[in-house]
Parts: sequence; C-alpha cells; structure tokens
Amino acid sequence: MTLAFYWYPKCGTCKKAKKWLDEQEISYETIHIVDNPPTIEQLQTFIEKSGLPIKKFFNTSGKKYRELGLKDKLNEATDEQKIDWLASDGMLLKRPIVTDGDHVTVGFKEEEFEQTWK
Repeated sequence: MTLAFYWYPKCGTCKKAKKWLDEQEISYETIHIVDNPPTIEQLQTFIEKSGLPIKKFFNTSGKKYRELGLKDKLNEATDEQKIDWLASDGMLLKRPIVTDGDHVTVGFKEEEFEQTWK
C-alpha cells in the first residue's frame, strides 16, 4: 500500500511525519501541498473519510489564514465556501494530509499514525 503524503517541505510537522513513515518503512508518494493542492472533489472525499469537521482541515496558525481573516468568516461560511477556500490555496491546509484512499489523517500525532498507518 502506497500512501499519498500531502506536505510542505519546509513544515516541521511534515518533516516529523515523514521521518516517522520512513522509520516504519511505510511507502508513500510525496505531493507538494502548495504546488499541487487537493481538488475540491479530493477534499470532499478526505473530509468524508476522515470523519473530521471541515474546520480541522484549516491551518489556523498559518499566515494566510490570518491574512484572509478566516477566523471570523468560518462560522458564517457554508461548507461549500470552506472547501473552495481550502482548494484555492495549499497554505490554508493543515498538513500533512495522509491517505490510502480509505483512511485520512490530518496533521501529525504519532499515536494516530501508529493506529492508522502501522
């Protein structure tokens, strides 16, 4: 099974997740989340398969998130608007996003990676 690993190479959390996958000898394909952000359709699938609310896919500590004032806009926005924002700019996405087509993890928590990807 090869995972799709959406990441931003300068992201410390992504580096930790990549190191963990390497140490476990889990094969994955890296996808640069800014150069090749997931499409609206992919995001809808990720959200559905992850069971997480859309808000969990936002990089709430990111510069772009603050610049766009999304903290104040998210509560009023429709799910469609939120997904459009996420698909429009990879820097808005919490990372890494890892999927095998059936499971999806967002961010890196070692315990969650152990349960999902080992």
